[in-house]
Amino acid sequence: MTAVPGTFRAAVEAKDLAEITRTLDPAVEFRSPVMVKPYRGRDTVTTLLGVLLETFEDFHYTHDLAGRARTGPPAQALVFGARVMGKAVQGVDLITFNEAGLVADLTVMVRPLPAAMTLARVVGRRMEELAAPA
Repeated sequence: MTAVPGTFRAAVEAKDLAEITRTLDPAVEFRSPVMVKPYRGRDTVTTLLGVLLETFEDFHYTHDLAGRARTGPPAQALVFGARVMGKAVQGVDLITFNEAGLVADLTVMVRPLPAAMTLARVVGRRMEELAAPA
């Protein structure tokens, strides 16, 4: 399975969770300063991204910055705007790709703090509900 930088963005903008999943490395890691622990693995990260797709209102990317660290795989920074429960949020998706072009690491930073805390509560609650036995 091979993806290219830009495919993740297109899938997110289309809100196509199946296509987003196809862009993820099986061992992908998702990090955010508003989450206590990283989320690991394609299935877990797909679930989390599905919750984020449901949670963000008026989500849109504003900037696409591609590049490469001094050493290592290609990287991309996607700046976005959205609302969470009516609160404006600005953020950036920091993406590192593996050698096959799949998303290996995704770090999402958001601001301002009140909106970030609302996002953490809403997403955390929903992830707990999804993890609870039926």
